Amino acid sequence: MIAASLTGGPVALKRTVIGAAAAVSSFVVLGTVAALWRNPFFIRMVPMQGYEIPLLAAQSGLLGLFVAIRRPVCRARTFGASSVLNFLGVACPICNKILLFAFGANALLSWFEPVRLYVGLVGTGIALFAVVQEIRRQRAMAGQNGPSVSLAGTP
Repeated sequence: MIAASLTGGPVALKRTVIGAAAAVSSFVVLGTVAALWRNPFFIRMVPMQGYEIPLLAAQSGLLGLFVAIRRPVCRARTFGASSVLNFLGVACPICNKILLFAFGANALLSWFEPVRLYVGLVGTGIALFAVVQEIRRQRAMAGQNGPSVSLAGTP
């Protein structure tokens, strides 16, 4: 698994902690908003299909990794778009007021609900692409500017 290495000193440790905090908080906040578990704030109106929690866990893990390795010049827009697609994939379509007002309940349940998994998978795929590109960029910068935040498994 590619993760920020703790052997890179205090900067790498700080980035690792911030990345882990981003992953956990993303999972908890988005899972609560999407009502993936019982909570006093939100109620899910469409039953879960079983893939929502693993899909959210994958996206949250990629977010944590992205935050841990990120540079000032990064793929934040790409990752932001992936996060929106992933959230649409895990959230209740009827509970999303923007989608509900734009398309109506019948269209959402007839057309969007069957492809919701694929929307989430595309979002996770885009996030994976952004993370891989950021790792490549960081490796290239490390070769030009000397050592940077090291990644486990990299030479």
